Amino acid sequence: MTAFLLIWSPKKWPWPELPDIAKRVAAGEAVTDAWGCGFARGILPGDRVFLHRVAQEPKGIFGSGYVTRAPYEVPDGSTKRGYRLCIDFVYDWLVDAHHAPVIPRDQLRVHPFSVQTWDAQSSGTIIKPIAEGALEKRWAELTGKRKPPALPAPGSQA
Repeated sequence: MTAFLLIWSPKKWPWPELPDIAKRVAAGEAVTDAWGCGFARGILPGDRVFLHRVAQEPKGIFGSGYVTRAPYEVPDGSTKRGYRLCIDFVYDWLVDAHHAPVIPRDQLRVHPFSVQTWDAQSSGTIIKPIAEGALEKRWAELTGKRKPPALPAPGSQA
């Protein structure tokens, strides 16, 4: 399994629904979402994603999930290509990053996390294997070990 960064900048996207979504995930609901993934076409169902708040404090990793749909094109007239790539995923952990991340950005500055470029400009950056292993270990220590959430039945609302 490969892991990727999904970037969230509150300066670009305020995300007022985040507190409600975090509560639903905490209650054990299998919440699905779609997210832009930059130019990354190599993301596959089952791959791991970690959400990273950038550009504004408090910065850091605040959520995780599993990809459920490989990159697909969504029309977007604001881009030169005329579309953007998105993935679908299901959260397995999410906190309201308006208050505090699970792993603050400062903790990502030490080895082995420091081998990774965390302040990517767009989502879809692959997390290097040495950083991925350390991140998964630290994530499990902080959030507990969980199986991937069960997906809702096709056609149901998530």
